[in-house]
Amino acid sequence: MASTERALLTDSVHDALRELIFSGELASGSPLSVPALAARLNVSRTPVREAVQQLIYEGLAWHTRNAGARVASLDAETLKAVFDVREVLDGLAAFTATRTATHGTVAQLRAMVQMQYELLDEPADQRRDSQLDLQFHTLIRETAGNRPLGEALSRLDGQSHLFRSDVWTADLNRRLAVSEHERIVAAIEAGDAEGARSAACAHVAGIFVRTQRV
Repeated sequence: MASTERALLTDSVHDALRELIFSGELASGSPLSVPALAARLNVSRTPVREAVQQLIYEGLAWHTRNAGARVASLDAETLKAVFDVREVLDGLAAFTATRTATHGTVAQLRAMVQMQYELLDEPADQRRDSQLDLQFHTLIRETAGNRPLGEALSRLDGQSHLFRSDVWTADLNRRLAVSEHERIVAAIEAGDAEGARSAACAHVAGIFVRTQRV
């Protein structure tokens, strides 16, 4: 198999495993057996082994000498640490993106938020809504143009997904999240970099608080 084809297959397996983890089919603590996963995905063991290594690098899996690789689990202290760092970095991304955003970028962000508002009148779809949320934040991070920042936030996003919450299933939480997105876009559109930073930080902090409510 050519190196390009092998890389594409590994990426495909990696995406499939992430989806299984985020959907809860591979719950926290589940073993990531290379032979079993290769059979489940109908692929050879090599791309599965490489994909599992990527998951370990991203903090979505852990490896211990005697137990092998398992889906990671976050305790309350670790989850808070993840959100604390993400709050600062997402604020930096919004601040930087404000200074580099074009009219086209602002239009894209506005269209994303408008779609999210329209979907509030429809039943919640956690997979759909979380994907739209990821696209929104990804555009801001890409606009910031800071690769190390984007990579760090991608890793933190993955880790925060390990914690199952009702951010995109409870009606109030959905509406609050979209309103917070609107404030971020308004600040970027106005050229208010500090306002965008503040709105992005408040958004992440608010999500964390809401995930802890019982």
